[in-house]
Amino acid sequence: MRALRPWLAGLGLIAFIWLIGPLGLLGVVALVLLRAHIPRPSIKAVGVVAVLCMALTVVALTRAPGSLSIPPGAGWLTSSSYDGRAVRANPVPTFAQPQHPHLAANGKSSMHNDGWATDAYSWAGPVGKDVEVTSALYGILECATVAFDSHGQIVGLCGDISGPSLHLISPETLRILKTRGLPRRMPSNQSRLKDLCGGAYFYLDEHDQAVVATTDARIAVFETKGLTQVASYPVSVPKGDCLIALMPDWQGRIWYATRHGQVGWVAPGTSKHGEFQVKGTIANSLAVDSKALYVVSDHEMVRVRTDGPRPRLDWSTSYDRGTENKVGQLSQGSGTTPTLIGGNKLAITDNASPRMRVLVLDRRTGKVTCKVPVFARGSSATENSLVGVGDWVFVENNEGYAGPWSTLLGQAASPGIARVDTKACKLSWTAQVSAPTSVPKASAATGLLYVYEKQPNLWGVNAWYLTAIDMRTGKRAFRVRTGIGTLFNNHYAAISLAPDGSAYIATLAGMIKVKDGS
Repeated sequence: MRALRPWLAGLGLIAFIWLIGPLGLLGVVALVLLRAHIPRPSIKAVGVVAVLCMALTVVALTRAPGSLSIPPGAGWLTSSSYDGRAVRANPVPTFAQPQHPHLAANGKSSMHNDGWATDAYSWAGPVGKDVEVTSALYGILECATVAFDSHGQIVGLCGDISGPSLHLISPETLRILKTRGLPRRMPSNQSRLKDLCGGAYFYLDEHDQAVVATTDARIAVFETKGLTQVASYPVSVPKGDCLIALMPDWQGRIWYATRHGQVGWVAPGTSKHGEFQVKGTIANSLAVDSKALYVVSDHEMVRVRTDGPRPRLDWSTSYDRGTENKVGQLSQGSGTTPTLIGGNKLAITDNASPRMRVLVLDRRTGKVTCKVPVFARGSSATENSLVGVGDWVFVENNEGYAGPWSTLLGQAASPGIARVDTKACKLSWTAQVSAPTSVPKASAATGLLYVYEKQPNLWGVNAWYLTAIDMRTGKRAFRVRTGIGTLFNNHYAAISLAPDGSAYIATLAGMIKVKDGS
């Protein structure tokens, strides 16, 4: 028994820290300082534990992607697993976005759901009843953008430090079924965690094909059944520039945007193409309606007419880009993809100080018709698209998020989820919820807005939650813990709602699925 005491003491200390959280280590240090009689583990015991940890790491890395769950971190007793209660669906009125003829069905086609980039769904998400959470470990691989093909499979554009890749993922098991490698990242002075080149955006077209911007300046098209390439269109991109985003217009041309402000198009099946130059850099995706394409740079909001035989620049509107690249943003300017809403309006954010503003513009003229400041003075920034539901737009505060290290040891970004009524041009409510980086989503069928929450924790616990907020009141309906630790950080990836009501969240290490129980 005496020989086992060092082992038992070591395991006890590990269990204590695991249950309480990283700062539980302070309690252990305090005991040592008070000269508590805690047996010291032997060098041999420490060595055996280290070897076991290395062996488990090797096993995890060599297993098929998705066959293991994402390993949890410390803090199970000092972070709640579920708060709130299940709610009844309470639908909210919204505009019926027209179905884009060259995109997959609305809600299934892209990061922002549809051509209008509403980030809203007509179907239901989880309502918090007997919630089940599962996860799948992919290694250090994040599937920032996912879409759903006509067979219900998840198509994911994923990336690691080497570059992007295309994957077919089972919605039931979260296992990766097929993988298609894409060109590696080009040398860049951009941080790998903030590099959008060829790895952030893609879309599914009306033929169930994935249209992807590659790092070697091509628009590549893949059928989703076997991820076989069926077409490729080279794009003339200046040296040092790269493709960021793609979107088709209603005439079938494929549009692209580059980091350094080139906006262009190719016409599949022809040699026709064209380019425009906008002022500044681009770090967001594109929106499109039946008449035009909309793109925002870090200097201006631009509309390009697409309903004629030859596209042309229609108008550009400058906005307050502020004086600095705020912590939480990838560029000094708007952090939002243009969101189209009813009544020929669109919405973006600016980068004004001391408070960022939601801007509403007339799509036909580019005139700013509404400006609404949001969040606290000196603590407002966003790098995620607005959510558009009817006359409402929802904005998330990302100020303070500089990378995964910003959420270590219980830290969180500045709180704030706000609803702006674009018809009355006023701030309706602000919820003090901290969602550092997630692209939020809304379900018109449930009346809930879904965000990925990371609240401060005095024990240093990094607990992450799928949180549902009542769109009418701004009150948190419920939140469910998806996991603990940095591996559960979603780092600018989008929440996605499947037609069966499940929510999917990509993280730095894999995928999470949240669904109501039967």
